[in-house]
Amino acid sequence: MMQLDVTLMQGLAAAAILLGLLLLYSSIVYVPNNRVGVLERLWSTRGSVEQGIVALKGEAGYMPDLLRGGFHVLFPFQYRVHKIDLVVVPQGEIGYVFARDGKPLEPGQSLAGNATAAEFEDVRAFLAQGGQKGPQRKVLREGVYAINATQFVVLTRAVTYALELARSDADTIVAMRTQIESRDGFHPIVISDAKDVLGVMTVHDGPGLPPGELIAPAVGQDRRDVARYQNHFQDADRFLAAGGYRGRQYQVLVDGTYYVNRLFASVEFIEKTMIPMGMVGVVVSFTGRRGEDRSGAEYQHGELVAEGERGVWEAPMMPGKYPFNRYAGSIVKVPTTNFILKWESGQSGSDFDRNLKEISLITRDAFEPTLPLSVVVHIDYKKAARVIQRFGDVQKLVEQTLDPMVSAYFKNTAQTKTLIELLQQRADIQGQALADMKEKFATYNLELQEVLIGTPRSAAGNNDQIENILVQLRDRQVAREQVETYARQEEAAIKERTLREAEAVAEQQKGLTQSRIAIEVAENKGLAEVKTQTRQGEADAAKIRSVAVADAERIRAIGAANANRIQLEGEATAHAAQKQVEAYGGPEIRLAQEITAQITRAIAEAKLAVVPQVLVGGGDGRNANAIEAITAMVMAAGQELRKRSNGEAPRSAA
Repeated sequence: MMQLDVTLMQGLAAAAILLGLLLLYSSIVYVPNNRVGVLERLWSTRGSVEQGIVALKGEAGYMPDLLRGGFHVLFPFQYRVHKIDLVVVPQGEIGYVFARDGKPLEPGQSLAGNATAAEFEDVRAFLAQGGQKGPQRKVLREGVYAINATQFVVLTRAVTYALELARSDADTIVAMRTQIESRDGFHPIVISDAKDVLGVMTVHDGPGLPPGELIAPAVGQDRRDVARYQNHFQDADRFLAAGGYRGRQYQVLVDGTYYVNRLFASVEFIEKTMIPMGMVGVVVSFTGRRGEDRSGAEYQHGELVAEGERGVWEAPMMPGKYPFNRYAGSIVKVPTTNFILKWESGQSGSDFDRNLKEISLITRDAFEPTLPLSVVVHIDYKKAARVIQRFGDVQKLVEQTLDPMVSAYFKNTAQTKTLIELLQQRADIQGQALADMKEKFATYNLELQEVLIGTPRSAAGNNDQIENILVQLRDRQVAREQVETYARQEEAAIKERTLREAEAVAEQQKGLTQSRIAIEVAENKGLAEVKTQTRQGEADAAKIRSVAVADAERIRAIGAANANRIQLEGEATAHAAQKQVEAYGGPEIRLAQEITAQITRAIAEAKLAVVPQVLVGGGDGRNANAIEAITAMVMAAGQELRKRSNGEAPRSAA
């Protein structure tokens, strides 16, 4: 009996120890520091959870609070602890949150809002603040989070943090992950300038676009409005608070890194708009408010509007790089430098003449050539918008307006010219075409710079017509050239003969040169001697002049004395003569006496014979000697003088 009691007591003690160990095991929980414990209350005096899955009022179910690292003492057999890892979002990645419990989403709402409930680490606060169930608009940035995996499912690129509840719940999570991965949503949007792209955003949540709109306007861009600044779609709730719409957005993302919830907004990369040098971009906007027409009342080809308004923008984009959203409008590039339009098959002067070909003509003499043509055109950048507004693009302008206009002009011109005139008067036709068509081009806001006409060609099947005409013209020209050649050859022969003569003269030039040099040497020597003698003569002349001056002074003194003596003698002679006249007669007697005295002296000095040795009888038979003849002459002279003094007329010669 005693043995039985001892055995019983030992059994009871073992059972008590075992029970104690069981109680201790069920009440003491250890949670590692890199994990958290999710409490599941197995039973409660308050019953089970009636709504949702989180027991906020002590009911049986999943508890909102977590057990962090360390030992915890719980009521025995009342709780089950689910140990899960802390949520880790690696650097440069994004974590997505799915709430299993909370308020249901509103109609048309795709994601749960987090404007009032954004504390994923505090389930009780999240639910109390009206947090919604479903995928959340708020995302998790890099870091470590202690999140209740019963209430929230967190998806990162590598791990899904969730406490499995049901098979359908697992399917939802898988579908959510697939959608995120298809949009590369676990990584931020990175736009590099090296790629020359921009991001066009499409929002998948919020109200739909108003009727008639194709693209959502930009909202929430004012940094000063903190409650509505959506920071490039990175804050979905502020975007919607600012009045954002669902759909493709006008605002784009440019170079940078953006942490955008891809369930809220997806991105599409498109190239930036490049406006090269020599072009402008005319914007045709598909969105914006209705603007006032800026083209003027006289312009009847559409409306021009200001930037940001719907329609054709009056101010074009200048050369550069632009982050333009091409879903919100189109940009028509218009050349502002001169561009060439060629009417010639297989040839192209620009991007706009690929469909142009030679112009078919009919001349006045019934030839049918084709005319290749080039036209240089310029568009003023200030008028580029008007050109696009009127024609749509430059290609349509060329094909629908310029081609028929230019073709008609040259067809009309060809009908007034023969084929030869068309060939020979090309420059005149070209100049007249430029003058005539400038005004027509100006009516289309174009500037015609140049018209260049090529050589007419034969149409298909008539290849010999123009060639025959050209052969005749060439033969005529050859004949003219031959005539000119013969004339030139004749002129060349004459030039050759002149050249030969010049060469002959050149051969004798050496002797001529030497003789010329000898003459110049002799001349130089003579000039030197003359200069020497001149200098000596100048010295002698100076000496002679000094002597001559002295002699002249002496002679002047002698002359003055002689003159005085002669004057006195003359006065005495005159006085004596006067007395003689008074005594013997007038001046004729005195003159005869002087002449007789002079003749007497002359005969004495010359030793002439007074009496001639030979006597010659006169015609009258009388003889006369020299004295008689002389005396007769003297007497005759005296009588003549007397008559003159008395005023009688002289005797005329017999």
